[in-house]
Amino acid sequence: MSQPGKNNLITDIAGIRIGNALDIAAKTGTSVILCETPSVGAVAVAGGGPGTRETDLLLADKLVDHVDAVVLSGGSAYGLAAGDGVAAELGARGRGFGLVDRPSVPKTPIVPAAILYDLANGGDKDWGNTPPYQALGRKAFEAAAEGPFALGQSGAGFGAQAGKFRGGLGSASIVTNDGMSVGALTAVNCFGSVFMPGTDAYWAWPYEIGGEFGGARPPSDYNAGAEDWGPAKQNPQLGENTTIACIATDVALTSGQAHRVAQMALAGFARAIRPVFAPFDGDVVFVISTAQIPLPGPEALSLARLGELAANTLARAVARGVHEAQ
Repeated sequence: MSQPGKNNLITDIAGIRIGNALDIAAKTGTSVILCETPSVGAVAVAGGGPGTRETDLLLADKLVDHVDAVVLSGGSAYGLAAGDGVAAELGARGRGFGLVDRPSVPKTPIVPAAILYDLANGGDKDWGNTPPYQALGRKAFEAAAEGPFALGQSGAGFGAQAGKFRGGLGSASIVTNDGMSVGALTAVNCFGSVFMPGTDAYWAWPYEIGGEFGGARPPSDYNAGAEDWGPAKQNPQLGENTTIACIATDVALTSGQAHRVAQMALAGFARAIRPVFAPFDGDVVFVISTAQIPLPGPEALSLARLGELAANTLARAVARGVHEAQ
């Protein structure tokens, strides 16, 4: 049977490193998913109020189909500057896309990003004309490493709120018996609830492996009401929510294949959050392929498996992030 990777984190995927940085006073943070080598990237945007950087570049018909890093950040539109910090650090190291290879022409690092809204969470946002996010991007880049990293109130999930509960940074991984690996990283700041109404069970409980988010289960006779959302946020405002995520796999994918996996991965949000993709949310999923192993045949069936694994792993990561934040 398929099982989580060594650390049950996205860093179980070969070629992926994660860095997190916090501004404790401002109650915000940034996460960077760093590719050791340029990797095929894709994105799916489902929420009604997204905030993104370089997502159009990832469309299948565009010139560039590889990314150097992906950034997830708090800070609403201010947080997109975290991508500038990461791009500057990559550029200083000669990383990036170039049509010509001359010493006098700098490369252009490809760093897509997505943000969540945490401006009204009580932190000190009196930063004048110097928001902290470019600096947070640089710090997250410098902190990027293989192996374990903190979940819950960490990185881009540091100031997040999931419905009426603390949100957080979540991650999970899965490895199939024929060697495909999938990992997810998500910052959970949703309008909807991750808990089933009237219980301490997560909507994602059917996908839990080894009690990774507490093992709570609903009563055997449980019936969810059609409009009983449970502990969702009250009086939501446009742009004040959002769950953002990145899926990584070691399976070699084309740009078109990665886009299909991204579309399928969105189901992970729907399995873990209710309601989801609301006008108040800016839900976004990136996909990165590090191309360590070929896509097994038959191709279409393996791609379907990969998309389903991405959705399940993302659902687990959502619940795990909120669980760790409590």
